[in-house]
Amino acid sequence: MNIVRFAPKNGEGFYDSLKKNIDDFFTENNIGPHGNSALRWKTVAMLSLFFVPNILIITGVGALSPYLFFGLWFLMGLGMIGIGCAVHHDSNHGSYSSNKKVNKIIGDVVNVVGGYDVTWRIQHNVLHHTYTNIEGLDEDIDAGGLMRFSPHSKKHAIHRYQHIYGWFLYCLLTLQWVTYKDYRLIFLYEKKGLLKKEKISMRKAILELSIYKVIYFGYVLVLPIIFSGMPWQYVVAGFLVLHFTAGLGLSCIFQLAHVLESSEFPTPTEDMKMENSWAIHQLLNTANFSPRSHWVFWFVGGLNYQVEHHLFPHISHVHYPQISKIVKRTAEQYGVPYKVMPTFVFALREHGRMLKKMGAE
Repeated sequence: MNIVRFAPKNGEGFYDSLKKNIDDFFTENNIGPHGNSALRWKTVAMLSLFFVPNILIITGVGALSPYLFFGLWFLMGLGMIGIGCAVHHDSNHGSYSSNKKVNKIIGDVVNVVGGYDVTWRIQHNVLHHTYTNIEGLDEDIDAGGLMRFSPHSKKHAIHRYQHIYGWFLYCLLTLQWVTYKDYRLIFLYEKKGLLKKEKISMRKAILELSIYKVIYFGYVLVLPIIFSGMPWQYVVAGFLVLHFTAGLGLSCIFQLAHVLESSEFPTPTEDMKMENSWAIHQLLNTANFSPRSHWVFWFVGGLNYQVEHHLFPHISHVHYPQISKIVKRTAEQYGVPYKVMPTFVFALREHGRMLKKMGAE
């Protein structure tokens, strides 16, 4: 997979200076780059937002009212978003704690809420963070033909309506993950030799994943069908509410930072070299949104500061508001772009415009 090479010099003065400025910030304030007590309390909150409603459903409390029943599934969907963005995300980047065992334990939470940490690390940490918006390498811009995110992707007639139907497809994101997508990725990454980098065989990965899926569907679907006191059709409908909520939320959070008209989507030359350095490439293809909203920052785990996250994924999101000032100031000094959208709604609108543009080209 290391077939693309970023320019070694273009923009390196910027990144070297920026890293020094960031290091000075942590040294001067006598703090570390990892998570703190606020992140630990957030972890408790997000896990509770998912598992407490699940317990209330299983114990029959949700059967008191259909509105309460489906409301609990909706809260589980919000909890799944919070776990994915504000808990699991930091830990799988190694920024949750300075203790690797703690990062591993917290990172494994994704396995019991329907995902798989191995395929996540490969798709997100390796491919997306290294080759952001590069066609054929960044799988976050590969929607299998139903959506066209990049100007270099093949266009189909149906894409002219993607700015309308795309939001409904986003609702299916986590439903794919908990059913078949992880299995497909295991076979794909074995073929590409990426499972070896995670030090796991395909056989072991399939066995692990299958065990996690049995556990997940056991407590999310089977136990509610048996004990909730509601008809099985209601349980299945609630399960869909959970995943439609989580899928739409996670899709919007991750897509708003990269699939925009301001993104450049560069391609390598014939000898597989990129024009810019990796750091400059990240700035050209990443944008922040809603930086003044404390609620958005808290709930999405700082992923509204995507520029800072892509440049320093080893730093916990709890520090992003502070270091964003340093990143912006350094970018201005070196004349490189620092893209920010003022609100979440504004970012949604910009993403919608990009979807329409990609369908009309």
